[in-house]
Amino acid sequence: MSFRTVLLDLDGTLVDAFTTIHRCYVHTLPQFGRPAPTLAEVRAAVGGGLAQAMGRFLPPELVPAAMTVHLAYSQKILLEDVTLLPGALDLVQTLHGRGCTLAVFTNKHGDSSRRICAHLGLTPFLSGIYGAGDTPWLKPQPEFAAHVLTQLEAVPASTLLIGDSPFDVAAGRNGGFACWCVTTGTHDAAQLAAAGADCVFPNLDELGLALTL
Repeated sequence: MSFRTVLLDLDGTLVDAFTTIHRCYVHTLPQFGRPAPTLAEVRAAVGGGLAQAMGRFLPPELVPAAMTVHLAYSQKILLEDVTLLPGALDLVQTLHGRGCTLAVFTNKHGDSSRRICAHLGLTPFLSGIYGAGDTPWLKPQPEFAAHVLTQLEAVPASTLLIGDSPFDVAAGRNGGFACWCVTTGTHDAAQLAAAGADCVFPNLDELGLALTL
């Protein structure tokens, strides 16, 4: 395997947190005069960070207050519904055992991401968990990728990002490393291929098989 460093998106890639995320929007938006969104509407909105997603539902002047409500409620229910996606634990265990440096690279709030990874048993296999609020940047800004690689003492040429959205594909392109995607999150195979993903797989099991051959 040519990759020495593997960056892993969290929601939709390693974990299924959409029930929790949807509950937070259902809790928040009616407080700002908007109807509770459907799960499909929330899935279509997320990926670029909370501010951008919330802006799909509310005018800019309401977004900061809505984010405060959303984040507070999220902390209360964060671990109630979140689950590992099939193949996630096997993948990180296998790659860790092969000597890869692994890190979560997400636009989810950093503190929330660390709580989830600890809860689901991922943390022992990770060299870092980098999320929103940990730096001034979000995916796909190249500064975020550069910061993470610096922290991990990694180089783009031997780095792979595994994700589920065009934000991940753009992050890989901007960071100078490959991006392989799974369709277990926010976008289907055609959308990910159109975005420029280097490879697209239906799940982590098939991705892991291709990666470890």
